[in-house]
Amino acid sequence: MILGHPDYIFELPMKVRDYEVDAEGIVNNANYLHYLEHTRHEFCEWAGLTFREMHSRGVDPVLSRIEVEYRKPLGLGDRMVSKLAVGRRGPLFIFYQDIFTPEDELVVKARVEVATLVDGRLSRGELLFSHFEKYMAQ
Repeated sequence: MILGHPDYIFELPMKVRDYEVDAEGIVNNANYLHYLEHTRHEFCEWAGLTFREMHSRGVDPVLSRIEVEYRKPLGLGDRMVSKLAVGRRGPLFIFYQDIFTPEDELVVKARVEVATLVDGRLSRGELLFSHFEKYMAQ
C-alpha cells in the first residue's frame, strides 16, 4: 500500500478530455501519469521555477520511481482535483500526489521519486531545494 501525505501544499483542478478515455469510456490508466506529471510541472512553476528555466540552467529533474494505486475510475467530462505534497530523502525529492473527485473521493494515490541531474550528472538538487524548501513536508 502506498502511504500518502495529508499536508497538501498545492492543488490543481482538471477535467477529463475526450481523447483520454478508452473504449470502455473510462480514463486510460496511463493518462493518470500525465495528470500527475502536469501537476508537478504546475507546482514547479507556482514555486517559481519552470522546467524551461531549469533546463536552460542545466538542471533536469528525472523520474526515479513511481507507485500508483488506482481506486476509482473517472470518465469523460469528470472533474478532479490533483493534490500534491513534497518531501526529500537524500538526493531524491518525494512527491505525494493524490487525485480526488470534487466530492473528495480518492481516485488515485501516488508516490513519485524524482532525482536531479545537473549537466547530465546526478546531484543533490540544490536549485530545486532552494525553491521547494518552504513547502517541504517535515
